[in-house]
Amino acid sequence: MLSRLVFLSANSLRSSGLIGAGLVQASRSLQTSSQRLAPVPPLPEHGGKVRHGLIPEELFEFLYPKTGVTGPYMLGTGLIVYLLSKELYVINHETIYAICIGTIIVYGVKKYGATVAAFIDSINEEKVAKAQVAKDSHISFLTEAIENEKKEQWRVEGRGMLFDAKRNNVAMLLETNYRERQHMVTNEVKRRLDYQIALQHLNRRLQQEHMINWVEKNVISSITPQQEKESIAKCIADLKVLAKTTQAKAAA
Repeated sequence: MLSRLVFLSANSLRSSGLIGAGLVQASRSLQTSSQRLAPVPPLPEHGGKVRHGLIPEELFEFLYPKTGVTGPYMLGTGLIVYLLSKELYVINHETIYAICIGTIIVYGVKKYGATVAAFIDSINEEKVAKAQVAKDSHISFLTEAIENEKKEQWRVEGRGMLFDAKRNNVAMLLETNYRERQHMVTNEVKRRLDYQIALQHLNRRLQQEHMINWVEKNVISSITPQQEKESIAKCIADLKVLAKTTQAKAAA
């Protein structure tokens, strides 16, 4: 009965070509699509549960609803009996060697497996720690580089304000220079105008002095000695009259 079950399951898997083609097509689409760039999920730290060190627990859970608790054991026993009865597997000296080697392997795993696993885990942890340190240092370096880049971008943004301030300073310097030159021109023009005005005043004053001197000279030259004596006498008489008038006012 178990042999028929095995043959039926093998034939059903062989006839299910669509499933195999679908799996191949899915694998091809996965390799050629953008999903191949997706991050690979981390490997599990611990393996799945097994029974007897070899048979996965999922097989028992799969057969339990259909065959009960003893179904997987009966399936395994039936397969072994089928292989031996049909002479698909012949027991010879290699089988004894395999049993001995398997026993040694099982003993070594049971005896030294935990120690070897702990040693390998320690080596793995050291590697992970070194990788983590390198990762942290690289992350810190990249973070610092990003901060420096942001600072440089901020400086570049402020460079426009600096250039505007420099342009304003240059414009102010040009305006100041222009005003200074204007003031200098104004002063030069005013100085020259003042010079012309002073020159005109000097010419007028000299002309007036010359005219006065000429008039005085002509007047003096036109006065005779007799007129001079009469003028002096007239002045003396006028002074006497003024003196009497002043004394009279003082007495009154």
